[in-house]
Amino acid sequence: MAAHQLLYKLFVTLFFAWLLFSCQSATEITETDNIDTLSVGYTLSQQYCNNCHQHPEPDLLPKSTWQDYVLPRMGYRLGIYEHDSIRQSLLEAGLGGVRVDQAGIYPTQPIINQDQWQAIQDYYLDQAPDSLSFTKTEVSVGLANFQVQIPSYRLSPPSTTMVKIHRQQLLVGDANSKSLYQFDADLHLKRVARTGEGAVHTEISTEQFLITVMGLFSPTDNPQGKVMTLPRTDAGVPFVLLDSLQRPVQTTVADLDKNGLPDLITCEFGKWLGGLFYYQQQPDGRFRKIALRQQPGAIAAYVRDINQDDKPDVLALFGQGDEEIFAYINQGEGKFQEKTILRFPPSYGSSSMLLMDVDEDGDEDIVYTAGDNADYPPVLKPYHGIYFFTNDGNYQFEQSWFYPLPGAYRALPADYDQDGDLDVAAISFFPGYQSAPEAGFVYLQNQGNMNFTAHTFAESTYGRWLVADTGDLDGDGDLDIVLGSLAFEVVPPNGLLDEWVERGIPFVVLENQVMAK
Repeated sequence: MAAHQLLYKLFVTLFFAWLLFSCQSATEITETDNIDTLSVGYTLSQQYCNNCHQHPEPDLLPKSTWQDYVLPRMGYRLGIYEHDSIRQSLLEAGLGGVRVDQAGIYPTQPIINQDQWQAIQDYYLDQAPDSLSFTKTEVSVGLANFQVQIPSYRLSPPSTTMVKIHRQQLLVGDANSKSLYQFDADLHLKRVARTGEGAVHTEISTEQFLITVMGLFSPTDNPQGKVMTLPRTDAGVPFVLLDSLQRPVQTTVADLDKNGLPDLITCEFGKWLGGLFYYQQQPDGRFRKIALRQQPGAIAAYVRDINQDDKPDVLALFGQGDEEIFAYINQGEGKFQEKTILRFPPSYGSSSMLLMDVDEDGDEDIVYTAGDNADYPPVLKPYHGIYFFTNDGNYQFEQSWFYPLPGAYRALPADYDQDGDLDVAAISFFPGYQSAPEAGFVYLQNQGNMNFTAHTFAESTYGRWLVADTGDLDGDGDLDIVLGSLAFEVVPPNGLLDEWVERGIPFVVLENQVMAK
């Protein structure tokens, strides 16, 4: 009996030892399999994501955003749809949808198999954080050197797509009324011109305004945009120079071929289609279209002689997926060599670029903002904000300063208080309306050595500031600031949209009082 009990105990001991070993082995195999799966997912994401843009790391977005929005949309671009009807629903009506279909933006057949797609999803959902860490920057209410001027003129809903200070006048483009408004320095309306939906940019000459009109403010690939001239007086008639453009947002005038005729460089933001185009003026006045980059998301372009060869080159910012700053080096005869200057992940939401000498060393640096947050319910991103990239003199740029500002849309550095250093006026279209709505406008006053204190004004929530400009509107020798408001849905709703529509304030002017003191 004792022997049987001993054998039984030995059997039980061996059994549990085997069971424990088996469980440990199974765990090790499972962990190894998981690691292998994630490694495969990472490799595949590098392979397929890099075809369209910089590889996005999982920690750029919270897990829920990856799962509910980004990964499904990534799948569509790989030809993976949950239902047969989804692909057709992604194609808008009209010519835009036809062009997107023909371009193969949404493949009719999967590019990868289901196992590969699952590995990519597993990689992102395993590695993504539950939330992003963000430290709120305190902004004090009160602008010591500015007086807030609110115009008596109202537009409801306010849909301002452009504000431009030119000497002692203010130009305001409005998408809803499809008009361009001209105000004097006292904010009295002097003139209205019908332009079509979304006057977004102007270049001004002695006799006329050159107006870029989006065609449709809402995302579309239907080519309804245009570039037109508008006489500065009632004498003369408007004239359309270019039409059928893909949501253009800026037009730059320059003689790129140096033949004495002004050419046009258009940033056609589009939606899934678009590009940066050089319209070379011919002797008969017509324009020859040359694509510098035939991809959507062109935001801003500047003409500079980058390599000092006496040929004008182009420096341009792109958002909308492949977010980069490119240089287009003029080779002559309408040919350009593309060179990447800076590249950003697609979640950055590139929103603006400005060239200016921020470090006062004699060459132009890049002022860049990241803040677009309209592709999914807004997420407070710690990398959204204002960046300075300083130039080493040979158009090699290195980040030298960053100020976190969720939803940053434009930054305008200048010596507003005239104390000898740069301050920064900035707007945010996605400031975090649940936690810090007052940060829709931020004035960073330089206390010396790039140490800033942040301020705003009490009425900063009277509008949703999409555009901004600076200039001496009242002619007193200091720089004023104008902010343009566009009423846009707040997610989740908090009542501000109704207030913006009811107030109907198209813009406000922050009148600088430094010279009055």
